[in-house]
Amino acid sequence: MPPHREIRADFDRDSLVVYQAYDDRIADAALAAGRFVPPFSFTRMTWVKPSFLWLMARSGWGRKPGQTRILAVRMRLGGWRSALSEAVLTAYEPGVHGDPEAWAEAFAAAPVHVQWDPERSLRGQKLGWRSIQVGISRHRIAAYAEQWVCGLDDLTPRVRKLREHLDAGRTDAARRLLPPERPWPAPEAVRQRLGMA
Repeated sequence: MPPHREIRADFDRDSLVVYQAYDDRIADAALAAGRFVPPFSFTRMTWVKPSFLWLMARSGWGRKPGQTRILAVRMRLGGWRSALSEAVLTAYEPGVHGDPEAWAEAFAAAPVHVQWDPERSLRGQKLGWRSIQVGISRHRIAAYAEQWVCGLDDLTPRVRKLREHLDAGRTDAARRLLPPERPWPAPEAVRQRLGMA
């Protein structure tokens, strides 16, 4: 069993992949421009997730309204590290924050939020370990869209094929289409900040 909290992702020496689900208008505009542009919102928090299966559970395999297009967003590792170095957990934890008042103050001022949600299986069941979700606020959204993102891929056709295999009971065929994910070696300061230690 993996550690209770671990960042698992598709990454290389320069970048890391996170996943997001959008409607056609946002996805088409972003893919045409090669970066996020309106109607993508630069005024509200956006949540990015390096766990493909967590996003599949969240988006209903791309079937929920407004979540029909699945994008793989490649982020520069410098941007990913920068986001995590400013992040504050969405809930108070004594071993991380000291006291509830200190956490509340830090949370209110944080440009990035992190929460740990149960990882999901191929069939959507909650697993016994956690997956990271990173909320990038309007204070960092321009940096995310214009500096940190270095590639966008439309995974929607792949998701549809995966879903077809699952619906037909072809679990092995579906599993072969999953993007690769492996533990990302978070710096110790990030591990302490995000309650991973």
